[in-house]
Amino acid sequence: MAYVGLHLLNHAVGLVSLAAAEAVLAVARAAWHSLPGTVLLYGAASVHIGMAVAALWERRTLRMPWIEAVRLVLGFSLPLLLASHLTAMRWAHEAHGIDGSYLRVVGGLWDTPGAVFQLSMMAAAWAHGCLGLHLALRARAPWRRAAPVLFALALLLPLAAAAGFMAMGREIAWTAASAPSHGHGEALDAIAQRARWAYAAALAALLLARAARGLSGRLAGTPMLTFRYPGRTVPVPRGWSVLEASRAHRIAHLSVCGGRARCSTCRVRVRAAPGTLPAPSAEEARTLARVQAPADVRLACQLRPRADIEVLPLFAPPSTLPPRRFGTEREVAVLFVDLRRWSGLAERQWPFDLVYVLDRYFSLVGEAVRASGGVPNQFVGDSVMAIFGLQTDLPAACRAAVDAALRIDAELGAWGAGFASEFGQQLDFGMGLHAGRAAVGEVGYLDTTTLTAVGEVVNTASRLQDHSKTAAARLVLSEFAAAQAGLALEGRPRADLSIRGRTQPLRVCTLGADALAELRPEPTSAA
Repeated sequence: MAYVGLHLLNHAVGLVSLAAAEAVLAVARAAWHSLPGTVLLYGAASVHIGMAVAALWERRTLRMPWIEAVRLVLGFSLPLLLASHLTAMRWAHEAHGIDGSYLRVVGGLWDTPGAVFQLSMMAAAWAHGCLGLHLALRARAPWRRAAPVLFALALLLPLAAAAGFMAMGREIAWTAASAPSHGHGEALDAIAQRARWAYAAALAALLLARAARGLSGRLAGTPMLTFRYPGRTVPVPRGWSVLEASRAHRIAHLSVCGGRARCSTCRVRVRAAPGTLPAPSAEEARTLARVQAPADVRLACQLRPRADIEVLPLFAPPSTLPPRRFGTEREVAVLFVDLRRWSGLAERQWPFDLVYVLDRYFSLVGEAVRASGGVPNQFVGDSVMAIFGLQTDLPAACRAAVDAALRIDAELGAWGAGFASEFGQQLDFGMGLHAGRAAVGEVGYLDTTTLTAVGEVVNTASRLQDHSKTAAARLVLSEFAAAQAGLALEGRPRADLSIRGRTQPLRVCTLGADALAELRPEPTSAA
C-alpha cells in the first residue's frame, strides 16, 4: 500500500513538471532498489499473494458480499496488470541497466492504448488496497468517523496521479523530447507476456483444484452435518464454517470484517452436544473476550462444527431490515423528563383523569422538544425520552436540548398553576441531560418498532433524571453537555456523581427551578 501510494504521489508531482517528477522518482528508485527496500517490497508482495491464495483455497464457497468479491477480483488481477510494469521498470534495470525514467515510460505510452492500461492498473491497485483497509477497519468507530475524509483522499490521489501522468505526456509531446533507444522493447514485452500466461495458468490450476476438491468430496461421501437456523434446517459438509454455510444456502448473515474474527458482528448463539464444538482459536477467543460474550456464543466465521448444531445469528444484516432499522452511530444529546408523585396521583384519580393528565403532559413535552429541533421518541409510563442531534453536530444538539428543557419548564410550570386545585397535589417533574456517542436506529419486533438511541449516553441521562429526585433539582446535566451547549454555570452546584453502569464518576451540574428560570430568555414585547 505504501509503494502504490508513493507511486501515485510521484505521478501527481508531474503536475508541477516532468523534471520535478523525475527528481522525486530518482529518490524513490534509490530507496526501493536498495537491499532493504527490495526485501521489504517483494517480501510484502510475496506474503500478500501467498495469503490471498491460502484464503481462496480455504473458502468452501465463493458466495460472498459484492464488496468482498470486488476486492478479491481486483487483488487476483493485479499480477496480470503489473507484469508489464515490472518487466519494463525493474527487470529492464536489473538485466539491461535501463533506468525507468518518466521520459522513457510516459513518452512510450503517450498517445497509445498503453496509457489507458497504465491508468487502469494504478486505479485497480489503489482500489484493492483501499477496499482491504476498509473491510479490515470499518467496524471501528475512529475509522467510521474519519471515513468521509479518507474517502475524499482515496479518490483524489489517483485522479491527481492521472492528471500528472497526462501533464507529463503533454510536456513530452510539446518539447518533442525522447529517451535514448535501448533496443530491448520486444524482449521485455515477451517476458511480460510469458509472466502473464504463467500467472493465469497458476490461477486457473488453483480454481480447478478447488473444484476438484469439492467434487471428490461429494463423490467420496463427505460426512454431512445438520445446521438448524431459525425456521430452516440445512445440510452442511463437515469442515465448513457457520458463516460459509449461511452464505452457501443464501441465509442472510452479517459479517462486517469479511470473516476475519475482527468485528464480532457474525457471532451466533450455538446449541450442541457437550464436547462436540472445537475450542475457539486465539483470534476468536480474543474477540469474544472483548465483547464479553457468554460461553454459548461463537463467531460464525471461525466456528467449524464437528457435529449437528442449532444456530441463532445475533445480528440481522441491514438488507433484511426495514428502512432505517439498522441505524447509524452518531453523537447526540439525550433528555429524560419524568413526572413526580405519579403513583399517588394514580391512586386517587379515575383512570380517565389519568389518561387526560398523561395526554396533556406528553403533548406539552413533545411540542417543546419538537420546537427545539429534537425528536420525542419514547413515552413510557410517566417518562419521556428525547433525542437531539440527528441532523446537527453535537454542540448544536446540546444547545437544542437545553432549549427544550427551558421550554418544558415554562410549559409545565404554566400548567401547574391550576394543577393542584384540579387534582389535589402539586405538579412536579425532573429532567436529566447527557451527550455522547450512541447507536441510533429503529428497534422493536415486526411492525412494532420505534426510533431510539442505544448506548452509555442514554443510560447516563436516565440516571441523571433519577438523581434529580435525590438532589431536589429540576434539571441535572453533565458538565460535558453543559460545556457543549456553551452554558455559563459558574457558581452553580457541581458534583462528581457515581452512576451505575459507569466505571468513572461523572461531573454534573444541578439546577433547581429558580436557577433554570434564570437561564430562560426574557420574552420580547411586541412593538
